[in-house]
Formats: sequence, structure tokens, C-alpha cells
Amino acid sequence: MEYQGSCHCGRIAFTVQADAPIRDVIDCNCSMCRRRGSLLWFAPREAFQLGTDIADVATYQFNTHNIDHHHCRACGTAPYSEAVDPRSGLPMVAINVRCLPQVELGGLSITSFDGASR
Repeated sequence: MEYQGSCHCGRIAFTVQADAPIRDVIDCNCSMCRRRGSLLWFAPREAFQLGTDIADVATYQFNTHNIDHHHCRACGTAPYSEAVDPRSGLPMVAINVRCLPQVELGGLSITSFDGASR
């Protein structure tokens, strides 16, 4: 399946490929995710394609500086992050499914993740 995503104003637009419909997401309680209300779904970086100018993307890092948290320079929405999967060593993206209009949020299975303790 292909999902289309964007920030609120549309200056960041992207597509991401999934092997199956997105049903399982993570609700992380770290200081970043808690504040922005993210529901995260993870994919290999190669499944992600930015469709707009990278100049519209701002990046923030905190704590261990291992994750690039991306947000729109215009509207501030944070649709995705990039990092290396600590288990596989491969590049991955964490998609904020709230930025994927095709995903029905009410039908998701949400797993809590204690990122605040890490």
C-alpha cells in the first residue's frame, strides 16, 4: 500500500510504502512525542520518498542526538523522523500517522512505549 502524508500546510509532502494496511502504532511518552501527540508507525527508510523541497524541512535533535525529528519550517507540524534501527542497523523512518489522512485513527491498535525512561 502507498500512503500519502504531509504537514498541515503541505510544504512537506511524502509517500511511504507499507506491506499491509497500517493497524499497529506506538504511543511514546518521551518528552517530544508526548508534547506533539504523535502516533508512530515505523518503516525502512527506503520505503519513504520526500515529495517536496528538503529546504522546507527543519530538523531537531535532543538527548542522545540519534533521531532526526523533522518538522515544517512554516506550520511546525512534525510528520516524520529518521534514525538507524538499533536492532538491524538499517536506516528507518518513524511516521506520525496523524499526518496520513488515509489512516482511520479510530481503528488503530495502540501500544504504549515508555520512551521517558530511556
